[in-house]
Amino acid sequence: MTQEIDIYQVDAFTDRLFGGNPAAVCPLPDGWLADDLMQDIAAENNLSETAFIVEAGETGGDYAIRWFTPTREVDLCGHATLASGYVITSFLASGHQEITFGSRSGPLGVKKDGEWFVLDFPAQPGTRVEDDGRVRAAIRQDPLEVWEAPKWFAVLPDEAAVRACRPDLDKVMEIGKGSLIVTGPGDDCDFVSRYFAPGGGIPEDPVTGSAHSVLTPYWAERLGKTSLLARQVSKRGGFLKVELKGDRVMIAGQAALYMRGRIAV
Repeated sequence: MTQEIDIYQVDAFTDRLFGGNPAAVCPLPDGWLADDLMQDIAAENNLSETAFIVEAGETGGDYAIRWFTPTREVDLCGHATLASGYVITSFLASGHQEITFGSRSGPLGVKKDGEWFVLDFPAQPGTRVEDDGRVRAAIRQDPLEVWEAPKWFAVLPDEAAVRACRPDLDKVMEIGKGSLIVTGPGDDCDFVSRYFAPGGGIPEDPVTGSAHSVLTPYWAERLGKTSLLARQVSKRGGFLKVELKGDRVMIAGQAALYMRGRIAV
């Protein structure tokens, strides 16, 4: 029997359409769909993430949230959480200004502050490691530093080096969970980054909120300040304001609605 499900597509970490990172959001009023069906929907959407949200989920909070790339479910996603907060405050519960999501990564907050949405995410600091040659081979240049974290990252000397990176995605597959961040100091912000995740079916993610759970502790310590401005310098690009607060990272961005519709499955 065919059922219809609401779907929203939102560009996150941008104030304009066709910028930032597009995410699909599917509210599920009757509870979770079968895992394989949610994975099929995410594959059909073919965006870096599709978020499914259930009101008052069993994981605690106002809603429960799960995220799927085109190939797998993931434990944490920033831009699709921001997009979900946008959908809830704009369409599902417009009186709400703060939302708590229960997730695989614990409680995640989203607070609407004017045109901005502030994510309350766990900080995920890394450990510096020696490159065994895999990172250099993957990014085709010498990293200044390599850090092991939930998302591995390589530090490059400047923004130009980050922008110029042309990774070998087959070799990126050999690192961590098949993904790698490259980062460096920014020309007009504190730091820039790019994120390559072929292991999740994403050659390059346009703007990655969860990557800033990893990067913010590093740059806060390196620059000696807790509030920073960041850009992800992918083709679409995105701008984020981040703040380290103990073991949490506040990640702020804007959003723009691209599409609202229904899917039949």
